Order: sequence, then structure tokens, then C-alpha cells
Amino acid sequence: MGRSATTVLYVLAMVVVVVGADVLFFRNHFWARLMANVGIVLVFGAFYVRFLARP
Repeated sequence: MGRSATTVLYVLAMVVVVVGADVLFFRNHFWARLMANVGIVLVFGAFYVRFLARP
């Protein structure tokens, strides 16, 4: 699988996790949803930099 396909799948997985958390847990809680989304994106970003980014 190419590098761009891996990145697209990774971003798609991140979107699915963010939307799933929003729908399941934070539907009517704006600030909690915002903080959770930022946290999820930071965790995905850290994982990407640590394991998937090539030097």
C-alpha cells in the first residue's frame, strides 16, 4: 500500500473515532466535545509522528 493511501486511511480512522465519540458520548456537551476532539487529534498526531512518519 502506498504512502498516500496509508495516510488517507489513517485520517479516515481518526474522523470515524472523533464522530463516534461525539455521537455516543458528547452529543449535547459542547466544551467536553471540543476538549475530547482536541485530545483525540493530539493522540492520533503523536502516534503518526512516532510510528508512521518517515525521516
